[in-house]
Amino acid sequence: MPSSHDLIRQAAAIPVKVGQVCLVTSRSGKRWVIPKGCMEPGKTAGEIALQEAWEEAGLVGLLTPEPLGTYFYEKSGLTCLVTVFLMQVTGEVEIYPEHDQRERSWMPFGQALRRIEDLGLRELLRAVEANGSARLLALAGSEG
Repeated sequence: MPSSHDLIRQAAAIPVKVGQVCLVTSRSGKRWVIPKGCMEPGKTAGEIALQEAWEEAGLVGLLTPEPLGTYFYEKSGLTCLVTVFLMQVTGEVEIYPEHDQRERSWMPFGQALRRIEDLGLRELLRAVEANGSARLLALAGSEG
């Protein structure tokens, strides 16, 4: 396990609506991933997750107050620790900052699970599929 100062900390959102999940392609176009990005000074993990969902997928919405969990992955020989939030999508646009660099696709959870390579991310997605609707209803109820 790498020490904490060797980790690249990131935050991400699993965007969902009407029983489907939104994935985007990585910049290389070779892998399907969730919108995520590196932590920035002065911003919370939740703020980064919402920012990346907008920049990489053109999505806006509400995050669960607490993260779903975390997972590790390797990128360019470095270890990344990703804090993941569930996002109830409330709006979507066709033209967004990275629309010309990434493909965005809505799909059923089963299809998303087959497309995602990161084991840790797949585990989090399975948890959302298993009890995500209850979590989202609780989130929606807490907004009023």
